[in-house]
Amino acid sequence: MELPRAWAASRIMSICLSACATHRLADVLRELKAVSSGWVHDEIGIHRFAWQEGYGTFTVSASQRQAVRQYIEQQPEHHRTRTFREEYLELLRRSGVEFDERYV
Repeated sequence: MELPRAWAASRIMSICLSACATHRLADVLRELKAVSSGWVHDEIGIHRFAWQEGYGTFTVSASQRQAVRQYIEQQPEHHRTRTFREEYLELLRRSGVEFDERYV
């Protein structure tokens, strides 16, 4: 599995990763959360750090991978003018994902 780009703020993390078709997304994210939590606890010393239970994912074709990487690298600029929630709702709508705003 390749982890080429990631960006994080106080409550948000965007990751672009490539995984084999045999990898289950839930397993990949559980492992990512476990390893990164241990690192935050041990290396940074934030012992009360914990991940939220949920997450949102989008699949991207190989032809769009570079555009997604650039998008992730520009997250700080995006979030100066609009909130993560506004941006996430737009992504859900553009992707045709059905959702209930009460749970977003």
